[in-house]
Amino acid sequence: MSISLLTRAPLPVKLSVLLGTTLLAAACGSSTSSSTPAASAPAAGQSATAGSSASATAGGSGMTIMTKSGSAGTYLTDGSGRSVYLWVKDPMGKSVCDGACAGAWPPVTTTGSVTASGSAMASALSTFTRSDGTKQVLYDGHALYYFVGDTSPGATKGQGLNGFGAKWWLVAPSGSGITSASAGGGASPSAPASSKAGGWS
Repeated sequence: MSISLLTRAPLPVKLSVLLGTTLLAAACGSSTSSSTPAASAPAAGQSATAGSSASATAGGSGMTIMTKSGSAGTYLTDGSGRSVYLWVKDPMGKSVCDGACAGAWPPVTTTGSVTASGSAMASALSTFTRSDGTKQVLYDGHALYYFVGDTSPGATKGQGLNGFGAKWWLVAPSGSGITSASAGGGASPSAPASSKAGGWS
């Protein structure tokens, strides 16, 4: 439409032409698209301090080991608050819990880095490769496990249980097993205390 015709057109027509021109210019200006990659969401079990859990991390699903306080004192959990245990039958730096044992006490594994939060010590964290190729988390040389009976964050039903031939204990930030039965497991009050796996009978 020429300018002379536009000046004589009724107001609704002028507005329509102006709106159409604006929309056409906007459409032309956005013909090239750019996208920004979405930021990776932290994996389950990871806190903002994790490089973890992840708890949770570049190149894989990492793990954060953190701490919680309860009736047994301060103990280790993963980044989602799920309690972790050590098994006194394990040699340092290894796991001998396979098959049915690993079904009841699933290993704490990661495909990424492991980081510490709260009172957990980053220097105590490491991993080793299990026979099935997964990376299990170690804390102060102890292989870490979950207990299938713990159905909510902070549950400690595995504390002090004697399963598959040895005791299972919550882990203190120092790396020692917490040998108090008060957290809700089946340990006897006379359970011997030691700070290293293999020190209990």
